[in-house]
Amino acid sequence: MSLNKVMLIGNVGRDPEIRDLPNDVKVARFPLATSEKFRSKNNGEVNEQTEWHNIVCWRSLANLAENYIKKGSRLYIEGRIRTSSWLDKTTQEKRYSTEIQADSIVLLDRAPSTDNRELAQQPNQISNQTNTDDTNSDDLPF
Repeated sequence: MSLNKVMLIGNVGRDPEIRDLPNDVKVARFPLATSEKFRSKNNGEVNEQTEWHNIVCWRSLANLAENYIKKGSRLYIEGRIRTSSWLDKTTQEKRYSTEIQADSIVLLDRAPSTDNRELAQQPNQISNQTNTDDTNSDDLPF
């Protein structure tokens, strides 16, 4: 048994790059920054380290990215790590790229308007996963 799952909360580094592929398939790519603060053992100073993640969204998540995600947006992303390799044409060296393929995205930014109608129309969470749970919602205890 194995598990490939990533959960990230961070800020978008630039506006998503959107591409339309054949058969009405859309893909979006953007960088996401995650930061952590830690105290140095030597002098006790607080330092911050930022990691950059390359996010790839397909289909409905790409639509979400196109319409609602901008540079600076705060997101929660669940996905999988994918590594690809290729041969560099100029140096003939093998190159690698690691990306996070998003399975679901939650927008963490506050809605720009206090108009409830606009807030209700803005999706807060979109997932590429299909719900196969046949549980009747009337049976839930809450």
